[in-house]
Amino acid sequence: MLAKTIGFVLDGLDGCAVDVEVDTNNGLPSFDIVGLPDAAVKESKERVRSAVKNSGKEFPHHKITVNLAPADVKKEGAGLDLPIALGVIIASGQLGFVELRDTVFIGELSLDGGVRGVNGVLPLLISAKARGYKRAIISDENRKEAEYIAGIDVFTVKKLSETCDFLTGKLEKQPLSTADYYVKTDDVEYDNDLKFVKGQAFARRALEIAVSGNHNIILIGPPGSGKSMLAKCVPSIMPTMSFQESLETTKIHSVAGLLSKDDGIVFRRPFITPHHTASNASLIGGGQSAKPGMISLAHNGVLYLDEMPEYSRALLESLRQPLEDRVITVTRVKASVKYPASFMLIGSMNPCPCGNFGSKTAVCTCSAAQIEKYKAKISGPLLDRIDIRINVGNVEYSDLISKEGGESSKSVRERVNRARALQRERFCGDNIHTNAEMGEKHILKYCALSAECEGLLKNYYEAFNLSARARSRIIKVARTIADMAESPDILPEHLLEAVSYRGSI
Repeated sequence: MLAKTIGFVLDGLDGCAVDVEVDTNNGLPSFDIVGLPDAAVKESKERVRSAVKNSGKEFPHHKITVNLAPADVKKEGAGLDLPIALGVIIASGQLGFVELRDTVFIGELSLDGGVRGVNGVLPLLISAKARGYKRAIISDENRKEAEYIAGIDVFTVKKLSETCDFLTGKLEKQPLSTADYYVKTDDVEYDNDLKFVKGQAFARRALEIAVSGNHNIILIGPPGSGKSMLAKCVPSIMPTMSFQESLETTKIHSVAGLLSKDDGIVFRRPFITPHHTASNASLIGGGQSAKPGMISLAHNGVLYLDEMPEYSRALLESLRQPLEDRVITVTRVKASVKYPASFMLIGSMNPCPCGNFGSKTAVCTCSAAQIEKYKAKISGPLLDRIDIRINVGNVEYSDLISKEGGESSKSVRERVNRARALQRERFCGDNIHTNAEMGEKHILKYCALSAECEGLLKNYYEAFNLSARARSRIIKVARTIADMAESPDILPEHLLEAVSYRGSI
């Protein structure tokens, strides 16, 4: 007898429908799975066998062949356990007629017949909905993640036997109700707030500009000047994630297996800080299955590189392409996947190996050659892609003991939201969202400079021998400063302030 169920497997950040065809025939008892299964899918034979027996069903003593179609697509993961087990039960005539049309099954089986959750349920359900499937049955462990998907009826089960009873009508279930995403975002709290930052007015202003336009920034200063604290405050002043942004980010974290089971969705902008010993594969993605790396996990958030010169040259250079294109293509022998990587890069570094170069109170012990070697670890092309470069000095003791608190992150975020709203309105038909994403055609369209501004920029360009990319970056920052001032045009004062944030390292 032949039975057919529908499963889904991951293909990058998308789901691929798999027709699970189960055929039972007379012959020597055997259990074969064909259709390019990986090791986890092949091992499902033993999980399915035990789960069926321990669910009160009889495992057929026949020749069983399971075909996973399309046969030319690699099937990975344990999420096909549930549709395979149901196919075996149905093919052996133990359920009678059940309506499985437009129904998707996703779940791993335990030996006692329990249904376990799997990674990537959110992108799988989104893909199933897009392909017209009306119903999905998943593990109860994935409940929180599935609550944010509308347009497809999602039912959760804890056991294989429960699934069988539901399909035959012995057990009634209601589909999951859709959760309200914006209820979660109303009460988002952050451990780091700008009101705890003492002094550093120049750095605070630069960070606000960087976040308002989604510009990359590097902080240069001695140890203990507050670079890390400033960077960790950035998520608290970034605009609240839209539901679409949250879904994009959640898909990546779900595929990587890093999604919180309690929340079910990423509603805070990610703040990813890789260690300086991280490998290229961990940063950009890789492995046999081309899994997403840290730059994709930072999508719609922040990638913070503390003490940038301590990272390997190869790792830093691997950032150049995603900083420009905001996507990363991970190519491996078995897969080639394109992941989104639209993040705000924040870097920090000392002015020299000992950290005291240029200090008014401490003596630098580094030679000129050591300082140049240290700075040269960050290449010119990479530095050219960082819009804002500022020096962060030591905080005065009077500022540290001051009872006056700084402006809170909430107040700064309100201004950031206004600037971002202007940008969303401006770029509504251009498939970009922030000033930092502008290409040359957008700069020509939205960043016209007056003769006075052109003259100022020309003088700076020639005096410091800038590149064409550096010129574009300055104009983008000036456009953001103009947006913060709610000015339709870029004025000379906006351009001069943008130039002031173009310091050298």
